[in-house]
Amino acid sequence: MRNFLKNFLVIFAVLLLVAGILSLVKSGGQAPVTIGIGKMVAEINAGQVEKVVVQGDMIDLTLKDPKAALQEVTKESQDSFGDIMKNYGVTDQARQNLSVEVKSESTWKYWAENLIPVLLPLIIIIAFFYFMTRGVQGMNNKAMGFGQSNPRQAKPDDKDRKTFADVAGAKEAKEELEEVVDFLRDQKKFVQMGAKIPKGVLLMGSPGTGKTLLARAVAGEANVPFFHMSGSEFVEMFVGVGASRVRDLFAKAKKAAPAIVFIDEIDAVGRRRGAGLGGGHDEREQTLNQILVEMDGFENNSGVIVMAATNRPDVLDPALLRPGRFDRRVTIDMPDIKDREEILLIHAKGKPLAPEVSIRKLAERTPGFSGADLANLLNEAAILAVRRGRKVIGEAEILESIEKVLLGPERKGRVMSDRDKKTTAYHEAGHAIVGYLLPECDPVRKVSIVSRGQAGGYTLKMPSEDKHYHTLAQFRDDLAMAMGGYVAEKMIFGATQVSTGPSSDLQNATKIARAMVMHYGMSSLGPRTFGEQDELVFLGREIHEERDYSDKTAEAIDAEVGTLLVEAEKRAKQELMTHREKMEKMVAVLLEKETIEQEEIETIMGGPQKKDYNSDSEGIEVQG
Repeated sequence: MRNFLKNFLVIFAVLLLVAGILSLVKSGGQAPVTIGIGKMVAEINAGQVEKVVVQGDMIDLTLKDPKAALQEVTKESQDSFGDIMKNYGVTDQARQNLSVEVKSESTWKYWAENLIPVLLPLIIIIAFFYFMTRGVQGMNNKAMGFGQSNPRQAKPDDKDRKTFADVAGAKEAKEELEEVVDFLRDQKKFVQMGAKIPKGVLLMGSPGTGKTLLARAVAGEANVPFFHMSGSEFVEMFVGVGASRVRDLFAKAKKAAPAIVFIDEIDAVGRRRGAGLGGGHDEREQTLNQILVEMDGFENNSGVIVMAATNRPDVLDPALLRPGRFDRRVTIDMPDIKDREEILLIHAKGKPLAPEVSIRKLAERTPGFSGADLANLLNEAAILAVRRGRKVIGEAEILESIEKVLLGPERKGRVMSDRDKKTTAYHEAGHAIVGYLLPECDPVRKVSIVSRGQAGGYTLKMPSEDKHYHTLAQFRDDLAMAMGGYVAEKMIFGATQVSTGPSSDLQNATKIARAMVMHYGMSSLGPRTFGEQDELVFLGREIHEERDYSDKTAEAIDAEVGTLLVEAEKRAKQELMTHREKMEKMVAVLLEKETIEQEEIETIMGGPQKKDYNSDSEGIEVQG
């Protein structure tokens, strides 16, 4: 309908333009006044006419009065102008003073005046049917093109071309992928050794770890055609379209072999089959079946390497992961401190950093950050520096950006009452003091009662180095620190005045305690796990837990979780009761300054934090 209206308006505008041009040509740029023959004779006899132009059946009169408009008279085609003068009694003197010019009628004007009334409606009808037919053909072509894939192809001269030099960290992943690039460049040395390159390479890792970036780097390193599509681009509303697009994609890749086919977010079509929903004609399953056949079916698929990326390898169909299909799986881990430093150096290019900014120190303060998080961190710092009118990015902007990435922007417009501010101060001081005193907690870096995101205040703790395991002792200390805010409110304001602020802390503590009992074997119930999580793959989330234990065991699990939480509460209460004066001092400073950094925390507590830095932590943790 939109195209029809557009075409109609174009035709209408063209017709108006043609009509205007014809009217100007006919009138010479001035609209003439039509009069009768009698009036013309009277004006000639009165000496008012300066010039007469005779052209065909039209007589144009130009009066001596310069303000008078051009006049025209229509005569009969068989009568000449001279006959009209005689028949209507124009005097000889008037004829002698009159300037008469006779013009031959132009051929194009004659044909235009006679043919346009006939051809113009015909042209409009033909144009209308032409545009309508073209629109229908376009819809038919689009319908017929449903089964065709439209992969984006990387070009060697692309300005945004990426190479392995643009990918920091992930050394093992790059080594695995360099073999793919070497095979595409020189297949002979592999063939001579009887080696076959993997048909499929699956990139697995958490979101933001650089899976798609690595695939783009492979495209930049290998001077071969690189076809890339998203898993969601295969599936349409019509059954069989996805399978048809898979066939078309691999047909194009085979013609261009050696080539690489990259499917991003393959879990959109590669989820486990047989979930009991969708039936045998489910479009997603048909697409997956075609991918399986193309990768390792009856036809030879040599020269085409399939790469795919996913952050949910656990939901993929087993047939997709077997040898002969995605037989090489490359895991991309979260970057360690050295990798983070390299990633920050790459993203710091083009950003003017202040001399006091240390990339190494920044890498130390961002454990658990992915590559995408680090890029976002420096971008937020640059935006903040521009907002503040700075010419360089300082350490203050970077530290504030870390908190913004973790918690969200600072809510300066939120006005807190004195009571709410005091409650928040005691709550955060409780977290900080317990975390400072317990040896297995990570160092407390910052305490603030400034609202960020959903948090009314926050206590920031982070490790000094990367570790990968949690111990029972650290879980117990983390639980006590999580209960510190709740215990502090209960101590100061009484059990009946505890606010809703500790709700997220209690939720996280309960989650940790339940994981200790059910998954880690850290309880009196013995070294075993409880429950198996099952997934309804069409919904893409864990919604069901299969119970492999009795109701009596469930009661024991609940009791054990409760015991861990009560123990954590007692430990937090003991620490806060012993150091009540230091808590009051920290609250006073928070109410005055709203934010306390690590150095001032150590001053209040009377010395640096004595921590066992061999303890584990997976990243930054925030207590709300």
